[in-house]
Amino acid sequence: MAKYTAPVQSKIGQIVDVIVLLIMAIGALYIPLWMGMAGSSKEPVAIENPTWEALGQNPVMVGQWEKLGYSDPASAAELITARFDYSFSISSLIVMIVVIVGYYAILLRFSEKEYRDVIAEKFGE
Repeated sequence: MAKYTAPVQSKIGQIVDVIVLLIMAIGALYIPLWMGMAGSSKEPVAIENPTWEALGQNPVMVGQWEKLGYSDPASAAELITARFDYSFSISSLIVMIVVIVGYYAILLRFSEKEYRDVIAEKFGE
């Protein structure tokens, strides 16, 4: 039986693959931020004339805030009172399910084609 030799991909093909994967990775990280689905969804609670005590900070915490450069409680109030928005969107869930199932279907289809090509190349039809 002949030794199997895999087909060789060209340098241009490798560069295109890397660029596509890089775009997909950056897109997967940036698109949820751009759509307001992650990270930027924090909503600060407004406090009139905040004091360290009104923000629930003890003297040790105040000392740490001052080491970070926040000597005025008003400057740190937005960071301390920020709360995540836990609202839920059915449309976002449905879009995510469609994307995941679609990706899985495409992956299975391409994998089956590749698998059949390798078997045909190695053992014949």
